[in-house]
Amino acid sequence: MSAISFRNVIKRYGKGPKANQVIHGVSAEVEAGEFIVIVGPSGCGKSTLLRMVAGLEEVSAGDIAIGNKVVNDVEPAKRDIAMVFQNYALYPHMRVFDNMAYGLRIAGVGKDEIKTRVDKAAKILELGHLLERKPRELSGGQRQRVAMGRAIVRQPQVFLFDEPLSNLDAKLRAQTRLEIQKLHRELGITSLFVTHDQVEAMTLAQRIMVMNAGVMDQFGTPEEVYNRPATTFVASFMGSPPMNLLRHAPGVKPGTVLGIRPEHLVFGNDGWIVQVEQVEMLGAERLIYARIGDEQLVMRIEEGQPVPAIGTPARIAARPEKLHWFDAGSGKRLSDA
Repeated sequence: MSAISFRNVIKRYGKGPKANQVIHGVSAEVEAGEFIVIVGPSGCGKSTLLRMVAGLEEVSAGDIAIGNKVVNDVEPAKRDIAMVFQNYALYPHMRVFDNMAYGLRIAGVGKDEIKTRVDKAAKILELGHLLERKPRELSGGQRQRVAMGRAIVRQPQVFLFDEPLSNLDAKLRAQTRLEIQKLHRELGITSLFVTHDQVEAMTLAQRIMVMNAGVMDQFGTPEEVYNRPATTFVASFMGSPPMNLLRHAPGVKPGTVLGIRPEHLVFGNDGWIVQVEQVEMLGAERLIYARIGDEQLVMRIEEGQPVPAIGTPARIAARPEKLHWFDAGSGKRLSDA
């Protein structure tokens, strides 16, 4: 396993004044053996960044290093990486065993070594009983595990995952997340995992790289990103429902934005007077949607707490130790509050 370095990495399409720059100077150090999730909305540059690590996109400026070697000009096949894509890209006419073994055969690995590696990967991914089947006989989750197995058998220095769970339903996504966590614990291979799903990011990552319009807004642990977002973008993107960002509520000074998580709002005798607009029941919790002036906020309460009637006023207070303040112009965090 190897560390990965991003050193002021820039990506442009085209040349001259009409060039379209999509990655704007990303710098970050990924430690050997880390599991890093790159998260952000569509078009933010996360997959482009991953493809530059893989060698599928050229680096316009800056350097990407795997281990101690800058790989800007290194062919993809010589970077010692393995990639798992959103589409499984399995050969439909081949058995599971042959799909997993194909890359090793092309590389000239011996038959006995191939069997050893495939059997080991199949055991880790619980695919042993499926090795004789064709892809059409597998579920979506099983096909994705075969695609991961094909990457594992190569024993690479780096795993690259490009939205590998997007084609799975919610239950299978949750199950496969657990399998990926188990896989990383067992193999300890440096991994970059791209997703637009902040739940995947929070549950999988050791550290999260949050991308926004080609810029890395924050790089930190899930706890750091959630509890101390660096920008209003991170605050609004990470969390479900997202952080409330209020510009005009009482007590908010001009030029600043007040951020407060839904779970850090409480009913009380003090605080803001709001108008309750909607209540959602989500099993063990409720979401209260309310309006304060021309702004909407969301409050999360546990099951059993009194719920105000829709259309009635209520008083909501924010826990003072959980307030976040941002500059209204730049969106950047103003303090450690």
